[in-house]
Amino acid sequence: MDKNLAQTEAFDFLSNEAKDLYLGTHVPELYEIPTSIEFVRDYVAKNLPVVIREATLDHWPAITKWNSKHFRTLMGRKDVTVAITPNGYADGLAEKDGEEYFVMPLEKQMTMNEFLDTLDNHHPLVHYIQKQNSNFTDDFSELCSDIDARLLSFSAEAFNKQPDAVNFWMGDERAITSMHKDPYENIYCVVSGYKDFILIPPVDLQWVPRAKYPSALYKQNHLNEVIVDPIVDDAKEPISVEWVSIDPLKPDLDKYPDYAKASVFEIRVNAGDILYLPSLWYHHVRQSHKCIAVNFWYDMDYDARYCYYKMMEKLCGFGS
Repeated sequence: MDKNLAQTEAFDFLSNEAKDLYLGTHVPELYEIPTSIEFVRDYVAKNLPVVIREATLDHWPAITKWNSKHFRTLMGRKDVTVAITPNGYADGLAEKDGEEYFVMPLEKQMTMNEFLDTLDNHHPLVHYIQKQNSNFTDDFSELCSDIDARLLSFSAEAFNKQPDAVNFWMGDERAITSMHKDPYENIYCVVSGYKDFILIPPVDLQWVPRAKYPSALYKQNHLNEVIVDPIVDDAKEPISVEWVSIDPLKPDLDKYPDYAKASVFEIRVNAGDILYLPSLWYHHVRQSHKCIAVNFWYDMDYDARYCYYKMMEKLCGFGS
């Protein structure tokens, strides 16, 4: 048998068996917080996502307190780091002179009042607080008492560690997180508004096209326009980044027909809900206007599952 045909048949078998044996057709939903043993047994061990509905609704002061008025009163003059883009994609693909680049956002310091003004006035540029460096504990310490992390003890016990980072997210409904994966176990808590997630499991990574793109940053020119600025090394050669090539909101199946084989899960996470997003799952995220969220990242275990995933990448020609 042709080697490529055998590999394709093996990928088909893996994907179909996963669908039949454990993936199901939708993201499971719970209405009670699981014990750590239940959480490990039913979700972490299986690398399966789950939404816990209304988990924080009656327990976190943040649910009722966090809004623009409260932020202006409490920390309106405080500087915050804001990602700024012309299209809403803070880390994603954009064109310059007919070529696609992986572009990272322009980051600016502004006061919380100034940031909230951009949301209230629908600034033509998209503004998003999304700095993923544990910015919640480092930059938003005034808000920490409104989040009772004891409610998440099931996850800390399940992962047997404390989170590596706790991040604060707030922004425009135009802000979109392009499809990617993370080496973290992610406990994602929406405080206000909602987030719409598109999820694809690691067993279907072979159907998610990736390619290398020259990297760039958004920057402001002398006309205050935000433009794509390519990143080069010391020899003036472009620095490349591997990224997902397809937009799940409008997938080009003529160009990427195998994407149709992927198991695509869609779930809306509302205020008070918790999403467990397992490590290495591809995810794409949209949100409502002024949505506020906090997520807890736990470093994944680099065990047999990780080795299997890296082998899959090698077979697909990714990551090389």
